[in-house]
Amino acid sequence: MNTDSVLGRIVDIVAEGDDVEHLVRPLLEIIESMTGLESTYLTSIDREKRIQKILFAHNTSSLRIPETMEVDWGDTLCRRSIEEDCRYTIDVAGRWRDSGAACGLGIETYMGVPIRVGEGELYGTLCGASRSRVPVARNVQKLFDLFAHIIGRQIERERLLERLRLENLEYRDFAFCDPLTGVPNRRAILRELDRALSDSERSGATMHVAFIDLDGFKAINDHYGHDAGDRFLIALTRTLSAGLREGDFLGRYGGDEFVVFGTDHGAHADDNRCLFQARLAGLTAGSFPLDSVTIEYPGASVGVVTANHQSGTGEEVIAQADAAMYRVKQDRCAAR
Repeated sequence: MNTDSVLGRIVDIVAEGDDVEHLVRPLLEIIESMTGLESTYLTSIDREKRIQKILFAHNTSSLRIPETMEVDWGDTLCRRSIEEDCRYTIDVAGRWRDSGAACGLGIETYMGVPIRVGEGELYGTLCGASRSRVPVARNVQKLFDLFAHIIGRQIERERLLERLRLENLEYRDFAFCDPLTGVPNRRAILRELDRALSDSERSGATMHVAFIDLDGFKAINDHYGHDAGDRFLIALTRTLSAGLREGDFLGRYGGDEFVVFGTDHGAHADDNRCLFQARLAGLTAGSFPLDSVTIEYPGASVGVVTANHQSGTGEEVIAQADAAMYRVKQDRCAAR
């Protein structure tokens, strides 16, 4: 394969290689065709665990370097090559006879260059080896360096894409999470309730949707301070979460308002709605220790409605539950 055809092939490989594997495998084949080395391979290095792993290998003769093989980094030719800045030798036995792995495989010719990413971080090595003495021209050795550089850039690109993916997931989670209590926020509540209402059309199930308003929360803030108010919200959220049934959904709708909903598979929806309302109201009442102070809270106003896919959107159903909560609040005020 002449230089022009090699360069043309490299351009095609780089253009088509959308991940490390699809880039590396054809490059290993090019290295083998240009050098005649029996085995060409890419490794990764974990220096903390002192392990070198074969990621991809191209084997053409009796020397077999198996993929996924892991070896002790301290015994490898790659480590010696990097430390001594010797990227090519046809006398492995004479130069590095202390390498048990090389002696065991009978390697005579070795060529390797480090793969570095970021600010010079050692990722791994691009290597070629043979059991016989194989002369490799200097210009081919330089091409080896080019391949290592190309692979390093591809690895950096994949790392960047993975970091962006994880950051996007983190942002998405943040966008749907209440930062104070850690439960889903209003946006997440509406999304999940719309989904649950839609699912109810297929399942035929009904849902109970509760709107919880913390009566007297402003007085807690005024008397104990906003820090205590925040800690109270966190403590109440934990109590509600611990008391939910499996499959129930809890979120903070905003301020001192929470929404809880869950599916009702029973035959007595009205009775179950009343039980659902009573259970949630009971969970909000009690003693809440907040470091230096304990708040004795009489309980929140809880309104519950039963809904299905015909009841409207999630926002409309929550508005209905809010109206039911307001009626409960009025009844509680009248009873005092």
